Amino acid sequence: MTKVVDVAAQFDRYPFGRYPSHGPNNGERFREEFLVPDLRQGVKLTIDLSHADGLAPSFLEEAFGGLVRAGFSPRDIAALVEVRSDTDPSLIDEIQHYIDDEWARSLGKQH
Repeated sequence: MTKVVDVAAQFDRYPFGRYPSHGPNNGERFREEFLVPDLRQGVKLTIDLSHADGLAPSFLEEAFGGLVRAGFSPRDIAALVEVRSDTDPSLIDEIQHYIDDEWARSLGKQH
């Protein structure tokens, strides 16, 4: 079974920023409250961005690239997270780019 998270309905229509200092509906809070707990339990998530507006790169990178910093590999993320955006499908590629970049950065730190 897959749990659907509608960002606009369940989090905020206008999510913004990377950290709590940027406002209450930031990427770190979204990741820590809506993604990490379920992913740690192996719950499959469909994240629906379709009705959220103004999805800034800082929010998306912190929420999704931050999953790598939280200990998930791109393979883990691909197995458990599906991102949907009916209004802007390019966001899916953008998010994958943030995940891949953070993974490459994390591998560089290990050497």
